[in-house]
Amino acid sequence: MMLRAQFEKIDGRPYGHYRDLRGHSFGLPPLEDATLHFDHVQGDPFAAPSRLTVDLPAALTALPAEALAGPDARRACADFLQRRVRAVLAGSGRRQGRGPGSGKSGMLEVAASGPQVLERTAARVAANGSVELRVSVGLPAAGRRILGRAAAELVCAQLPSLLAGVFEQLDHELLRRQVSSVEDQVALRGQLAGAGLVAFLADGSVLPRSSGADSSPLQGGLPLRVPDALAVELPTPHSGALRGLAIREGVTLIVGGGYHGKSTLLQALALGVYDHAIGDGRERCVTRADAVALRAEDGRSVRGVDLRAFIGNLPLGRSTECFDSDDASGSTSQAAATIEALEAGASAFLIDEDTAATNFMIRDARMRLLVPDAQEPITPYLDRVRQLWEQCGVSSVLVVGGAGDYLDVADQVIQMDAYVPRDLRERAAIVARELPLGAAAPHPPGPLEPTAPRRPDPKSLDPRRGRRAERVRSLSTRSIEFGREEIDVSSLYQLVDSAQCRAIGDLLLEISRGLGDGVCSIAEILDELDARIASRGLVDCCAPGFGDRARPRRYEIAGALNRLRSLRLSP
Repeated sequence: MMLRAQFEKIDGRPYGHYRDLRGHSFGLPPLEDATLHFDHVQGDPFAAPSRLTVDLPAALTALPAEALAGPDARRACADFLQRRVRAVLAGSGRRQGRGPGSGKSGMLEVAASGPQVLERTAARVAANGSVELRVSVGLPAAGRRILGRAAAELVCAQLPSLLAGVFEQLDHELLRRQVSSVEDQVALRGQLAGAGLVAFLADGSVLPRSSGADSSPLQGGLPLRVPDALAVELPTPHSGALRGLAIREGVTLIVGGGYHGKSTLLQALALGVYDHAIGDGRERCVTRADAVALRAEDGRSVRGVDLRAFIGNLPLGRSTECFDSDDASGSTSQAAATIEALEAGASAFLIDEDTAATNFMIRDARMRLLVPDAQEPITPYLDRVRQLWEQCGVSSVLVVGGAGDYLDVADQVIQMDAYVPRDLRERAAIVARELPLGAAAPHPPGPLEPTAPRRPDPKSLDPRRGRRAERVRSLSTRSIEFGREEIDVSSLYQLVDSAQCRAIGDLLLEISRGLGDGVCSIAEILDELDARIASRGLVDCCAPGFGDRARPRRYEIAGALNRLRSLRLSP
């Protein structure tokens, strides 16, 4: 039966009859060879909207060859289409239940996206040019009676007409610009390690944001201008050679007065692990994909982490080789986050003095004299930062305003002066010589020893709520509900979209359903998840039928797993 006839057949019946559509596919006659599949049908007009997948053939989409040339081009194209479809559906006046009827009747919506160009489940572009869209629809009702004719008009006429208009009026030149921009960013990021860089920020980039709640570029924000001493040129496939700020491997300090742009620069570095859409201002600012921002986090749980590199000799003989805590302090949490990031494979750490634990970062000369090292369990990051680079190949980029002791260990010192970077390495070396630290000079207590792999105990990964079925969900970038628990992920600064949190919830389910078997280490679990997403795509690794998922990095997946309070390790 055709979909329109099916809607008309159930007109006036109780709302539950809509559920007869679930799992079925229909042609969408105005769009030749297009199909529509009902992944989920809402139980009543006030419930979460129904979820539909629309498959559009290549003959209809007519996407340019450049947008299909490779995985990165197709990701950029899918992002472009998602934004365009969302804008068109919003312009139709049928978002958020503004159509006729009760509850969410008449709603048509595609998931929102931020400035980052992520792999998402809302839109997927195939190599042959066909497109898969996931749309949320509020099936119309009067009270709890089906408005079948209104549903037929909404789904069989208005939706295909709006989608046809998207592709008929698609700005191919703007699409090509987006694809070229993303491919340039991928190319730049791919050169960083070979060039000895942690990050590259092109001349002319706009780093300041409108506000803490608005990620759009600041109107009138000063474009980045890089002095020759800090500049490097890198080639791109579409924009030629680009000149920009080089953040080099090793230990880099970002210094300067308050409100001069230190944290703004670090924020651009932290989010440079992602590609950005054109117009963001940071679309030529790239950071190595395995850079991790670290913060102190009072009160988080820590499970079986070997903290001896940073914390040892606890009173009463307590060992830190396999440290557990339900309420870690700021210094302990930052030490744990550092070891966990190393375990996940990070090659660079990004740290802002303002969000770090002071006693983890530094011990000044007076405190070292007052409390001898033998009586202090904490080895400050200052004493290990050179070892992390020279022994482990892990770079550090640190914003410092008051911790001048770091001048002794820096390879690069950048001053931000009214948002303009300046090379202060020579001046910093002079200051370090004129004011020597003496006994307080950085001195690691011993080599950095490798830590034993941690293997999650499968019995500790339970997504059920008592006798209820598995329950995992997230509505923000602050928390993920997993069974009985709420995982606080608010300190994972590089989580930029609630859609990533939803995907992490789905991937934690994958771990609980057998991947976390008590034999595989956390690093091996992350490797397997990366491999599955790379081979099957994010859509096939997340809960089926949802268009509100975005790909997270392995470091944020690990961050959520490590913050699961029920987590225990296999012996």
